[in-house]
Amino acid sequence: MDIRTRLGRNIRRLRQDRGWSQEDYADRAGIHRTYVSDIERGARNPTITVVEKLAGPLEVPPGTLLDGDG
Repeated sequence: MDIRTRLGRNIRRLRQDRGWSQEDYADRAGIHRTYVSDIERGARNPTITVVEKLAGPLEVPPGTLLDGDG
């Protein structure tokens, strides 16, 4: 699986597990909602800095978002 797809699936799963909409999550991460949507669809290639911002609200290490078992 492509790493962008894996990242998007992990984020979507963790976000949905918390009951957050994309907009709720984007606000918590300080990222625009459409950018979160693009990441979840594997349409963006975020920097490691953005991956760190995405991991913060989910309270997971950034590497977890890239993990194949995540």
